[in-house]
Amino acid sequence: MLIMARPALCSDLWEIWQIIGWVLWIFKIAIPIIIIVFGMIDLGKAVVASKDDEIKKSVKSLVMRAIAGIIIFFVPTIIGVIFGIVGDFSEVEPEYDICRACITDPGSCESQAEKGCGELGGSWNAGKCTIN
Repeated sequence: MLIMARPALCSDLWEIWQIIGWVLWIFKIAIPIIIIVFGMIDLGKAVVASKDDEIKKSVKSLVMRAIAGIIIFFVPTIIGVIFGIVGDFSEVEPEYDICRACITDPGSCESQAEKGCGELGGSWNAGKCTIN
């Protein structure tokens, strides 16, 4: 007889989801700052050169970079909304709540994984969820 194990993608791999959450958090902060700095440098070079064509090109480049920075800034929010929609299905809700917490708020990832493990009827021991 084939016994199927419960898929525990989020509660068993919460450390990986937490790392992904920290990486996204760093990108959310660092990339807009880098975009602003490079945009200011490019615009400053164009203004010093006093060429209208270069100034227009630099402004256009700065606007495109700003749009990219805004999109990158909202990636964690978009991911949170997607996980919220998927997590509304009752059979996967505790599991996806762990993924959503780890990606959108990596600081509370372990506590959310422990809570989700209890909701799934398991026991939490040394950072691992064991389903009885």
